[in-house]
Amino acid sequence: MGKQYEALSERLIEFIVAQKIFFVGTATTDSRVNVSPKGMDSFRVLNNSRVIWLNVTGSGNETSAHVQLNPRMTIMFCAFDGPPLILRLYGTARVVHKKDDDWKDLFSYFTPLPGARQIFDLSIELVQTSCGMAVPQYDHIEDRALLSDWAKKKGEHGLMQYWEDKNQSSIDNIPTNIVAKNG
Repeated sequence: MGKQYEALSERLIEFIVAQKIFFVGTATTDSRVNVSPKGMDSFRVLNNSRVIWLNVTGSGNETSAHVQLNPRMTIMFCAFDGPPLILRLYGTARVVHKKDDDWKDLFSYFTPLPGARQIFDLSIELVQTSCGMAVPQYDHIEDRALLSDWAKKKGEHGLMQYWEDKNQSSIDNIPTNIVAKNG
């Protein structure tokens, strides 16, 4: 059933490209574990051992806070249609902010999304597949535009104010450095 690999194969990269949703898990040594669903066109495979994803403004900023203290990250994909499969990417992540030297280069891999605030760069240390036979099948109807519409309406100044008011620390009061590194 489950298999482990040192890197992504072409078959697994094709699987990732076809997915509409992925899940990110992070935690510090003593924080709550955070699992976040991600969508939009926000994930890129750079090579068989490195992936990046563009993080857009949301209600919290747990992933950024966690990775700055403990760079462990797990990304999970599930097949909701077609043959069953669960794919997990385990590795070491880093947060790239707009003021960082490599923001421009990494951001160029994406179609700009309203509210973009960070890029996460994951060096894959272990790839694991499992059967996924208990994952239900779903049909993808369409992507939601609500978050993009909200960010466009806020505008750049409104997003900065939102980051200052709502995204500067995790629920465990761990700093995210969102304003200092993006302002």
